Amino acid sequence: MNKIRELLDGHIVDYVESDMTTVTVEKAKLKKVLSLLKEDINLKFTQLIDLCAVDYVEYGDSEWQTKEATSTGYNRGIRPSSHSRIDFSNETNEDEYDLCVTYHLLSITHNKRIRVKCFLDDDSLIIPSVTDLFASADWYEREAYDLFGVLFEGHNDLRRILTDYGFIGHPFRKKFPLVGNTQVRYDPEQRKVVNEPVDIEPRTLVPKVIRKK
Repeated sequence: MNKIRELLDGHIVDYVESDMTTVTVEKAKLKKVLSLLKEDINLKFTQLIDLCAVDYVEYGDSEWQTKEATSTGYNRGIRPSSHSRIDFSNETNEDEYDLCVTYHLLSITHNKRIRVKCFLDDDSLIIPSVTDLFASADWYEREAYDLFGVLFEGHNDLRRILTDYGFIGHPFRKKFPLVGNTQVRYDPEQRKVVNEPVDIEPRTLVPKVIRKK
């Protein structure tokens, strides 16, 4: 894919050939790069087949150090210092994030795919919307906003798409508790459905095992 490297020379900060050609771009040049990939006659990446956010907070860190699973159970992996023992009733630094928005493009003409990655700034969750380039980005961007809290500047209908009305937080962030923050139940005394703080204790069910290659 030398044509891609030549076309995007000076516009990208990283280029990798792995399972899929992957380029990393700064936010200021995101739309320029996507436009070049879409409009270039030799590439024609005219379809956006996926847009998603990725949370890189604590990326590569394990909850406990182990090299093999044992037959005695998983409790040896759940330590007070692990993520499973976080007290989510206290402040868990929800503002800490390391988010990346990833775009997957398809060239039907040349039967090629490419991945474009754009990391958000440390102090901002705002990134340009690409709905003017790809109509399919509409619901994808709403999903990334709902689940990760990414704000797409220029999107004309940026609202939640999967969570319920009044939902607080962004459930796909790694700092969001797997058990949630609230639970719903029917109260026979009040004769209505009530929302209350969740009473499930966060825990790890399956250990993360780091194996030798």
